Amino acid sequence: VQLQASGGGLVQPGGSLRLSCTASGLTHGITAMGWYRQAPGKRRELVANIRWGGSTNYADSVKGRSTISRDSAKNTVYLEMSSLKLEDTAVYYCQVRYYGTDYWGKGTQVTVSS
Repeated sequence: VQLQASGGGLVQPGGSLRLSCTASGLTHGITAMGWYRQAPGKRRELVANIRWGGSTNYADSVKGRSTISRDSAKNTVYLEMSSLKLEDTAVYYCQVRYYGTDYWGKGTQVTVSS
């Protein structure tokens, strides 16, 4: 299983971004995909995840300004974030749960700075 993420980069405060992540090397069996993030000196935390049936879950810190969605035909998950804050700066990791096992992408840096 491989995860390829894209969409990170430098964003100004108040701006928006869209992350995408595609899982390959698997067929049926995905039960959920999600995004986590880890800021320097902090633990990795959930940003949002989506079950393949469509239900979603968001961290309180991003609720109301983030949307997670998925294209099940492409094994791809998207995360749209708006009203970005300095504290959103982190490495964002894509995750897929496949037959009960979690797989992780390498991470993509998101820096919110003026």
